Amino acid sequence: MNLDKYRYIVVEGPIGVGKTSLARRIAEGIGAQAMLEQPAENPFLERFYRDSARYALPTQMFFLFQRMNQLRDLTQTDLFSAPVVSDFLLAKDPIFAALTLADDELNLYHQLFEHFNQNSPRPDLVIYLQAAPATLAERIKRRGVPSEAGISETYLERLCESYSRFFYHYDSSPLLIVNAEHLNAVDNEEDFALLMTHIANMRGKREFFSRGE
Repeated sequence: MNLDKYRYIVVEGPIGVGKTSLARRIAEGIGAQAMLEQPAENPFLERFYRDSARYALPTQMFFLFQRMNQLRDLTQTDLFSAPVVSDFLLAKDPIFAALTLADDELNLYHQLFEHFNQNSPRPDLVIYLQAAPATLAERIKRRGVPSEAGISETYLERLCESYSRFFYHYDSSPLLIVNAEHLNAVDNEEDFALLMTHIANMRGKREFFSRGE
């Protein structure tokens, strides 16, 4: 299949939905560079999940600067010299800020975000993975990352709602909305092939992909 028209692909979705694993799998499948978030490098993240009000701002700012540095390095090395698959979309970063920051902190954050975001590269395709909050909670529990132990299903419900609202209005890049409840495109070759075929055949600006049980 020919995916040459997609030089910069982003896989997005709430925590636990499988975006990083799928981004790696797609990068491997098309011979692209993987540009991934590095949550383990954020020294505030574990404390944020225990005390979000206290640690929301440093957690958010660390991720913003980390993502901007990755995108800066990407553009400096010529984005189009090789395809890139990423597991984060900078434009959705304010989702978390709106959920966790106080009003004065949010105002400060938005000033910095707008400054950085105006020059960030735009993806050729965004793949948005969806799953129910209960499914996300189960997957997070199963993978057993200590820093994620404090994530509540209530927080996941709010996060999923925020993602849905954001992508309902998103029109900056072609968007493929994927129901990830019963899709295992990482370990199941048939699922991966079906997804990649759908991507290769996309013609619209916004499409949907679902695999039943």
